[in-house]
Amino acid sequence: MTQLRTRLFALAAATACMTIAGAAFADELSIMASGGAWQDAQRKAWFEPFSKETGAKILEQEYLGDLGKVKAMVETGNVPIDLVTVETATVLQGCDAGILERLDYSKIGPRDKFIEGSALDCGVGLDAYGDILAYDPTVLKEAPTSVLDLFDTTKFPGKRAMRKFPAQNLEWALMADGVAPADVYKVLATPEGVDRAFKKLDTIKKDIVWWDAGAQPAQLLASKEVVMTTAWNGRIQNAIDTDKKPFKIVWNNQILEYDMISIPKGARNPELAYKYLAYISKPENNAKLASYITYGPVRTDAASFVAADALPKLPNAPDHLKGAYLVADTEFWGDYGEDLVKRFNAWLAQ
Repeated sequence: MTQLRTRLFALAAATACMTIAGAAFADELSIMASGGAWQDAQRKAWFEPFSKETGAKILEQEYLGDLGKVKAMVETGNVPIDLVTVETATVLQGCDAGILERLDYSKIGPRDKFIEGSALDCGVGLDAYGDILAYDPTVLKEAPTSVLDLFDTTKFPGKRAMRKFPAQNLEWALMADGVAPADVYKVLATPEGVDRAFKKLDTIKKDIVWWDAGAQPAQLLASKEVVMTTAWNGRIQNAIDTDKKPFKIVWNNQILEYDMISIPKGARNPELAYKYLAYISKPENNAKLASYITYGPVRTDAASFVAADALPKLPNAPDHLKGAYLVADTEFWGDYGEDLVKRFNAWLAQ
């Protein structure tokens, strides 16, 4: 009888502990993003207000944006995160590979209220950002006027920095080689077009310093290791506004992209993840990020909520879309991205 009571007491205690742990678990949301000024901005615009409104504790993690890390979690069945920020170039790959959950937009918001291409099956848009060119006018005697000036080493001698990834670089290479923005993806979908892009990159390969984290372009400019660099516009604007750097942004021939956020397969707390997605997708909330970093909202009805002083600095501000620009083709990178990454890595190793 005593043994029975002891077992019952132990079972009750274990059940109580599981209940307490489960309750705590239900109030925790783990989000993995790519760090730096962008993650700081999300914290101020979304993490902290959401936590205050719901009582949920936000657990932050950082990574470099490589879906391989998420894939490893999913394949081992150990997924300690609920949400992960991803690029448009990798959302479709993650979706097709079964790494990311297919989203239920009835739990998020009207899909037709998002800018075209920013509400995908496995990823919902966070913001619109520009892949731009940045330079230090105290270093360069003449100001570049286009991102494509990267390829003019005669007029602009010196090292230039580019992201260590094929997306954007291949598009710019083709445009610098005379391909019209409207034809870039049609050309890049052919073997001849891919060869043409890499041949153009060959012309500046020895002059390139590669970066793979968003904070690096501003650091490379500040240390004068490079005379110009590609970058995400918000990281450079943050260096200008916060760190008082003399940098300039070149918008002509920018590539407009969307930051996305997804629920990985096997996420531990998907319902709270959906509540977060619904929260940040409200137009008044979606616009808040622009007050902390200069990335534009992806809700079509959010522009009126953007702070007046932030609007002129956004990549999708009217003045920044007057020149040549390209909207990144998510479907193209979903279809061809894996092969182009392999080709790019092989090219780097040559």
